[in-house]
Amino acid sequence: MLSSDDALELLRRGADEIIQEAELKSRLELGRPLRVKAGFDPTAPDLHLGHTVLVNKLRQFQELGHQVLFLIGDFTARIGDPTGRSATRKPLTPADIERNAETYRDQIFRILDPDKTEVVFNSSWMGQMGATDMIRLASHYTVARMLERDDFSKRYKGNQPIAIHEFLYPLVQGYDSVALRADVELGGTDQKFNLLVGRELQREYEQPPQVLITTPVLEGLDGVQKMSKSLGNTIGIRDPANEMYGKVMSISDELMWRWFELLSFRPLSEVEQLRVKVDTGMNPRDAKYELAAELVTRFHDQAAAAHAHEAFVAQFQKGALPEEMPEHSIDVPAEGIDLTLLLKQINLVPSTSEAYRMIRQRAVRVDGERVEDEALRLPAGHTGVLQVGKRRFARVTLVKKS
Repeated sequence: MLSSDDALELLRRGADEIIQEAELKSRLELGRPLRVKAGFDPTAPDLHLGHTVLVNKLRQFQELGHQVLFLIGDFTARIGDPTGRSATRKPLTPADIERNAETYRDQIFRILDPDKTEVVFNSSWMGQMGATDMIRLASHYTVARMLERDDFSKRYKGNQPIAIHEFLYPLVQGYDSVALRADVELGGTDQKFNLLVGRELQREYEQPPQVLITTPVLEGLDGVQKMSKSLGNTIGIRDPANEMYGKVMSISDELMWRWFELLSFRPLSEVEQLRVKVDTGMNPRDAKYELAAELVTRFHDQAAAAHAHEAFVAQFQKGALPEEMPEHSIDVPAEGIDLTLLLKQINLVPSTSEAYRMIRQRAVRVDGERVEDEALRLPAGHTGVLQVGKRRFARVTLVKKS
């Protein structure tokens, strides 16, 4: 059993802020398992590595002997999280919520200990609230306090509409902490306002206010914007092993160290030793191999990681094509189809503008030949391999429309 000081040192890793650290230390010294809450709205069926920054922190609490409350926000998902939004977010349908929530349980136990995890749904208590209860809950917070939140403030000042139900979101998230009697709540830095609402509501309901730990938002594959499925810069924890390995290897050397800190389970002392080796001559690629292997092993297994490494070396160092790639048969006019349109149609790029950009960067190949003509048109009857960047491949057959 670690001392409270040693436990705090472990929990500081990958944390952006602890509110209040002295309170956390006092609770760690209570000698009982703490109730540690984190909420996830089932807005998409797959979790990605950005989500696991927070889940890794939950795992640390479990290793210290505490109980994790993994909250699936099936009720809050009906409202739509307005955090960071410049417009009202469209709520999910009940069918979407149920389908996405079901996949979360399987995914989180690739990291968390099931015996120390309680999966809860906030519809369990929010669904029982009547209109009177909701009005009573709303009476505990003011509009002025809500407008202190950055995104609400910007929208209000910019004459952008804010629907009344959006004010309910932080209230419901905060009440979840009351219902669960949480000792600690974790969330991303963009959730700080909502977490503080929970702390305030617990005081209103005569409970000890929860300690808050915020975790950084993980940069995606581009190294600039946060990891987000809508931005196409994610690694899903259910991605195939070879794909996951290749994506990790594609990140910049600078971003690699950030990922080591937030995603690796290695002690920071080992990460620092690895950094020293790179600074004194070790190829950064070899350090990245170790990060890729660790992550693939975690979400698949060691054999899959070894195979992914061999496939990566064969493909990118020896010029081999990947063993598996998507195959498409596309009906096209007799005059053929513009390459830029085709790349978008088979999902090698998110848009034709991105296709043009990749061609200008000399990152597009047709049958191994680099494409430099942005107006290139492939004829009906063409069969071959299209490649964008180092990792995106597809085999296409262009069939003349009858």
